[in-house]
Amino acid sequence: MAGISHELHIKRAYEAAAPNDGLRVYIDRLWPRGLTKEAAHIDEWIKTLAPSTELRKWFGHDPEKFAEFKTRYTHELDARAEDVAHLVELCRTQAVTLLFSARDVVHNNAVVLQGYLKKRLGNAE
Repeated sequence: MAGISHELHIKRAYEAAAPNDGLRVYIDRLWPRGLTKEAAHIDEWIKTLAPSTELRKWFGHDPEKFAEFKTRYTHELDARAEDVAHLVELCRTQAVTLLFSARDVVHNNAVVLQGYLKKRLGNAE
């Protein structure tokens, strides 16, 4: 069932919270180094949507491995249908910002997850 979907952003967890962030959802397995819970302003932490430890270590944020990372991570997301459905539902009811801690803002799991969710919401770019 298609519903109204709101904005879906991605942002580093270290960036300041903004009014248009909506629900701030942290999607990494490990807490961002040096960031306090108070400073993070995280509304929900969904560790189960982070890449597996094995995949994260294999990728190592190497841009040359990103295409293969995207394929492997998408397969992992396919296997986590219940958690994906929960996040899709959140996106249908409010603006959501996916938070990640990687330094590389182009080659990371949040970029992949954002595209994955947009396809499920029917507004893929």
